[in-house]
Amino acid sequence: MFAAVNAMMLDVLAAVARKDYEDRRRRQAEGTAKAKAVGLYKGRPENKTRNAAISSFIADYDGVLRAELSLLQGGCAG
Repeated sequence: MFAAVNAMMLDVLAAVARKDYEDRRRRQAEGTAKAKAVGLYKGRPENKTRNAAISSFIADYDGVLRAELSLLQGGCAG
């Protein structure tokens, strides 16, 4: 009995969390579109140094490992 109630509660909480996530994403997209229409939103500026390093790394090494690219981009290899 308790397992069924717990599973139902978990399903309800997951549905509420998903709806909240989708609402936040929708509102963010609406705000971004509105700012772009007015000319206030330009997006994140290009990181030319990082992109050049990645391009040269890929050009230098034919068989690039994902972990190496992740480290180059500032991520963690895990």
